[in-house]
Amino acid sequence: MKQVASLQYGVIFKKAFGQIDIFKAFVKDIIGIELEIDKVETEKTFTQKIGNVKVEFDCYAEDKKNRVIVEIQHNNYADHYDRFLHYHCVALLEQAENYKSYRPDLTVYTIVVLTSGDKHKTDVATIDFDPKDKYGKALNEIHHKVIFLAAKYVDENTPEPYQEWLRVINESLTETIDESRYLRPELQKTIHLIEKNLITPEERYRIIEEYNFEAKLDKRELKTKKAFLTKLQSKGLDLTAIMALTDFTADEIEILTNEDFDE
Repeated sequence: MKQVASLQYGVIFKKAFGQIDIFKAFVKDIIGIELEIDKVETEKTFTQKIGNVKVEFDCYAEDKKNRVIVEIQHNNYADHYDRFLHYHCVALLEQAENYKSYRPDLTVYTIVVLTSGDKHKTDVATIDFDPKDKYGKALNEIHHKVIFLAAKYVDENTPEPYQEWLRVINESLTETIDESRYLRPELQKTIHLIEKNLITPEERYRIIEEYNFEAKLDKRELKTKKAFLTKLQSKGLDLTAIMALTDFTADEIEILTNEDFDE
């Protein structure tokens, strides 16, 4: 068993997946493409302005045919599907400066790794831009994709190439990994890179800062949910009605009702 730092933290995720061999192996298993790259950029931004919101990509690489973005997302933001669609479109439209037609030179793939829960409780979800005919048959014209992977929901039905990656990510959240379960060199290297005794003081500092930031966001979100629940209860709605109208579970309602998040 190895004691590791959690891959929920951006600094740790980028440390591992910023490695060329790990990035290439991950991308090959997720989208089936053998990238030809000699670098992976972390915290990538574009110099030219695309839209009115600056975006920064956790891990980014491109070869002569493909532009691949890999993002780690731990907090369960209500807008994370829209958020990463926006990121994807920025990476697509950034190429417009050199367009000779409306078809960009590079196909853009965005892979989003979710380490928190998600209301849909699905391990894999895809935004596929290829147009379909009335029978659902793809026309094979547009290859851009956004793929959402939720590590928490990996199971035996998860597509085989994805399973080991998601299990390593999910296991890392407990800060302990049984390395004997993973024989592939890229997975062994991932586990080695995130071992706790190899975390630098700078990385540890960034983990602490990220943890504190997430804790503040979590508390703020809980206070917002509690206020919304209180408003529903003040209108006379009972448990069954609230659950039918919202995504709240019975356990969440009990916690939100009984806990004070102002402390």
